[in-house]
Amino acid sequence: MKKWLSILLVMLLVVSLGLTGCSSQAPADTSAPEGEESSEDVIKIGIFEPITGANAAGGALEVEGVRLANELYPEVLGKKVELVIADNKSDVVEAASAAARLVERDKVTAIIGSWGSGYSIAAGDIVRDAEIPAVAASATNPLVTQGNDYYFRVCFIDPFQGTVMANYAFNNLGAKKAAIMQEVSNDYAVGLAKFFTDSFVELTGDEQAIVEVVNYNTGDQDFSSQLLNIAAKNPEVIFAPGNFTESALVIQQARQLGIDIPIIGGDTWETPEFIDIGQEHVEGAVFSTFFTSETPITKESEVFLDAYRTKYGKEPAAVTALGYDAYILILDAIERAGTTDPVKIREEIAKTTGFEGAAGVITLDANGDAVKSAVIKTVKNGEFVYLDTIEPY
Repeated sequence: MKKWLSILLVMLLVVSLGLTGCSSQAPADTSAPEGEESSEDVIKIGIFEPITGANAAGGALEVEGVRLANELYPEVLGKKVELVIADNKSDVVEAASAAARLVERDKVTAIIGSWGSGYSIAAGDIVRDAEIPAVAASATNPLVTQGNDYYFRVCFIDPFQGTVMANYAFNNLGAKKAAIMQEVSNDYAVGLAKFFTDSFVELTGDEQAIVEVVNYNTGDQDFSSQLLNIAAKNPEVIFAPGNFTESALVIQQARQLGIDIPIIGGDTWETPEFIDIGQEHVEGAVFSTFFTSETPITKESEVFLDAYRTKYGKEPAAVTALGYDAYILILDAIERAGTTDPVKIREEIAKTTGFEGAAGVITLDANGDAVKSAVIKTVKNGEFVYLDTIEPY
């Protein structure tokens, strides 16, 4: 028995010495997995969008633009740009968590997003406190950038958009009385309705120009009572800012109730789902948006359109062009900064002026907002059709 114990101890000693010898001779493996770059060779840009939930279609359109830009411009400062997607799940509470994951876990250098101003507002404190620059593609509510030196946007803001549509109602439709039907749980819709109201009252010179204001919540399906309340006040136009799904249902039910006055809205209507849901009922609907492929504005517009049409065989949505622009603007700032330091990148983003994007020339004002023209479109024969371009006032 003692003999076997002695042999066992000798064997264990030999094994132990062998393992020690291996660890002392072999260097630590610091290489990245096959097919991936090491962290020193990669710049991570976060994409902060609704991938699931009520606003998923809008998020998908913006992601499409970012990915296309990444395919065309995959490197900066000699490093590969890696996209990291965080799903804010169309929820303001989840939005803050998603932004925090990008900052704390994924260590991104900059963030793009989000479709839906409320989600961007919810993430505002996260990016500001972490000093990580964020660029919204289509979030138009002024509160996204207000008081936040780390949030920017490549689109116009709602005071301008609301004024554009109030002018359309007053000048093009000849309306003197309007009703508001707003998605009250949506920061974007409430803000845009206010700016339309302020401008329309000023244009008409009538404090009673808004004859009715009715509310609904995200996810509602039946709007008959609100629509009947509006019809009883005899407006000449309905301004109905809200998500594409609910807005399409609002118009559909209005037409089914025999309400045939013009119904106009904002940029969120420009998704294929708006037409898919509303069908023939949304024919003639008019809305403001950011971009039209009928009139390329810059050389980058042509690059974007050629690449998009080749890849997808269709025309892009305006927010897709804006997602593309948010990415190339960040890359331009990184190039000018000559570093991946987020604070220095933020400084360069803030200096952006005369930058040629796919959706137009971008100059950021003191608030980090783009001074941009607006486009007016309508639905005709089941397609989005360009009507006019409105320059900033």
